[in-house]
Amino acid sequence: MILGLSSSLKHSSAEEWAARMAKLGARAVVFPVDYTAGEEVVASYKAAADKYKLVIAEVGVWRNTLASDLNERAKWIDYAVNQLKMADKIGAKCCVNVVGTPHGPRWDGGYRQNFSKETWDMAVDMIQQIIDRAKPVNTKYTIETMPWMIPTSPDEYLRLMKDVNRKEFGGHLDVVNMITSPDRYFFSDDFLRECFSQLSGHICSCHLKDINLREEFTFQLEEVACGKGTLNLELFAELATKENPDMPMIIEHLHSDEEYLESLSYVQKRLGLALPNP
Repeated sequence: MILGLSSSLKHSSAEEWAARMAKLGARAVVFPVDYTAGEEVVASYKAAADKYKLVIAEVGVWRNTLASDLNERAKWIDYAVNQLKMADKIGAKCCVNVVGTPHGPRWDGGYRQNFSKETWDMAVDMIQQIIDRAKPVNTKYTIETMPWMIPTSPDEYLRLMKDVNRKEFGGHLDVVNMITSPDRYFFSDDFLRECFSQLSGHICSCHLKDINLREEFTFQLEEVACGKGTLNLELFAELATKENPDMPMIIEHLHSDEEYLESLSYVQKRLGLALPNP
């Protein structure tokens, strides 16, 4: 596996961005600009990534491609198509989004109707549309695993892949997002093994973070930085490496450059990874 950061950190040029990532030992990167930046800017970041031998793990969409307003939905599907086209052009491992929802004010929120057959069918159709319009050759389109919208389990992801029925549809693994029960929390080693066993051959990229059980009633879980929870990071890395020696594992959801640098250093030391030269 290779580590990366979801943050591009503060930088003023593509060269500075790539050089800093390489110096930090963050060999996997999330592409820091979208297609609206223009071909010249996109090309400069791609060239810088190549120069410093950085793996472009992910191009993000992060828009509600199932929005209840049909004009908004069409707008964000167009955005996803263009992001996937860009991802394919720069050779990213995946272009990733969450399914989204038409059922409430929060675009990535949890609603009962997220699990209806109607929403499932809408999601399948939407993913097919994006892939068929973008026609990627080098890059997979993926949906990040989630706690309260599909897919919430490896089984659900496999069923989604079967229904989408496109070879260009891959898997994006965020294990912590799927740890939503006492069973998955207290026996997370077993759940990690289940994820990699069932999704083997499909996983393009992983998100790396940790999870902790709060003391308050009722059963309340919180996402935390690596090392501040109970997830077996060593096993996670071992399984990811077995799946793909160059599997991107992206540290995410921290609040500042300083927190990202601290977490990267912690994970490098804990996993015994080669540290960058000072």
